[in-house]
Amino acid sequence: MDIQTLTYILVGLSFALYIGIAIWARAGSTSEFYVAGGGVPPIANGMATAADWMSAASFISMAGIISFAGYDGSVYLMGWTGGYVLLALCLAPYLRKFGKFTVPDFIGDRYYSQTARTIAVVCAIFVSFTYVAGQMRGVGVVFSRFLEVPVTTGVIVGMVIVFFYAVLGGMKGITYTQVAQYCVLIFAFMVPAIFISLLMTGNPFPQLGFGGSVESGGYLLDKLDGLSTELGFAQYTEGSKPMIDVFFITAALMVGTAGLPHVIVRFFTVPSVAGARKSAGWALIFIAILYTTAPAVAAFARVNMINTINGEDGAGTLYSQAPSWISNWEKTGLIKWEDKNNDGRMFYAADGRNEMKIDRDIMVLANPEIAKLPNWVVALVAAGGLAAALSTAAGLLLVISTSISHDLLKRNLMPNITDKQELLFARMGAAVAVIVAGYLGINPPGFVAQVVAFAFGLAASSFFPAIILGIFHKRMNKEGALSGMIVGITFTAAYIIYFKFINPAANVSDNWWFGISPEGIGTLGMIFNFVVAFAVHKVTGDAPDEVQDVVESIRYPKGSGAATAH
Repeated sequence: MDIQTLTYILVGLSFALYIGIAIWARAGSTSEFYVAGGGVPPIANGMATAADWMSAASFISMAGIISFAGYDGSVYLMGWTGGYVLLALCLAPYLRKFGKFTVPDFIGDRYYSQTARTIAVVCAIFVSFTYVAGQMRGVGVVFSRFLEVPVTTGVIVGMVIVFFYAVLGGMKGITYTQVAQYCVLIFAFMVPAIFISLLMTGNPFPQLGFGGSVESGGYLLDKLDGLSTELGFAQYTEGSKPMIDVFFITAALMVGTAGLPHVIVRFFTVPSVAGARKSAGWALIFIAILYTTAPAVAAFARVNMINTINGEDGAGTLYSQAPSWISNWEKTGLIKWEDKNNDGRMFYAADGRNEMKIDRDIMVLANPEIAKLPNWVVALVAAGGLAAALSTAAGLLLVISTSISHDLLKRNLMPNITDKQELLFARMGAAVAVIVAGYLGINPPGFVAQVVAFAFGLAASSFFPAIILGIFHKRMNKEGALSGMIVGITFTAAYIIYFKFINPAANVSDNWWFGISPEGIGTLGMIFNFVVAFAVHKVTGDAPDEVQDVVESIRYPKGSGAATAH
């Protein structure tokens, strides 16, 4: 059976499963729409959290980044993994006990300020839309390659599916759908990894095969270093970024992702604080399965890609004899060949010999085809990529709808609306968010890739300090927190906008502050946030006693059983 038919079958079955779960688990109240009624078992919530965390960026892009950047790409691996650990250990249990299921809700109540709540709502919506646009675009790319439909059609199909189970099911429908999506995406990621590890190293565990020897002799990483050097690339296992930039980018990814609202809300879907801690542990195990495998997938894919394009003898492969995966991906525009020396042969290198333009995002999706695995494995990876993109898109859309209906309307502009009216506004907000996300997926602005750095920096320099201080510094007042957020956001935004948009030609290490790139500047913005918050607090006094009592109560272990969210 051909790849396209198998993909239709597997994707169709997975979509039918998601819709069936959404109908079964549809929300009937605001509690079920926002936090699934607070009754999800920890292990199921751990799977849903893992699916929410591991977006198309984790499934499709992360191994591709590592494959092309080598050691330098490890900042994403360390940053995103560390971010989850930081979130699970330092933030989630305390926010769960505080009883606020959105970041703006926590910031608004903890700092007794509607202004703080409004700023947090704007930040949450901006960050969420930045990410959801990428997820919808990822859906379109997967469809365009494997189902041979236009990207626009693929995005529209994704919109319909997400609209159905996000708007109908709310968090309850999304949670159980994400459990199924985790099973699909992890199976789709691991099966080709195990296959290729066996073929290349004889080891069924990709994590061990990554550090082992290849069938032709010698260690895999040694071979990759040699290939990279021969072709003019930096050694795969050595980095080219300054150490301070590696540190700041990793820290920005950690604290930025730890402040992302769509993952924090997951810890309110379990019955108790103890359940939140258990689900955090389960999620870490489920996430680690993919994250420890990604470097191996990156290395396997790069070796196979270079050998396929350049040939085993290194002289280049005749384009007329190119494997089918090259022509298939050429149709999407993500691979391009230019015959510079008119010899009819393809060649991939880092210098003037290079004739191939290869988008790094294809590496995971094309990996099974490059390794000549069975067609059903190729189709399975397509289903996994869609599961990863749709699971995160649904979580982000719910954050947007919740920020509008609960934080902006119920808690700010329209405090007297009933639960039924609030649920209606939440569904309307989700519907509008789906349409906007679909539009951004079909017509992505030229700066979407650049804005990703802005989103991480914004979350790192605004949300994270406000949440940490709100939990662990009971005397921090609203003046300090607000001043810190404004300074952190302003500095980070100005730095990134200057180097990314106003004067991109100046975006080189010689012009960066202390050698810190725009991708890592959110860490410095976070530091400024902390410094300003402490300084302003020092001259404006402590938070009210009743606020200090509440903060003390969420850190005091006695009576830390079930917490209720409203």
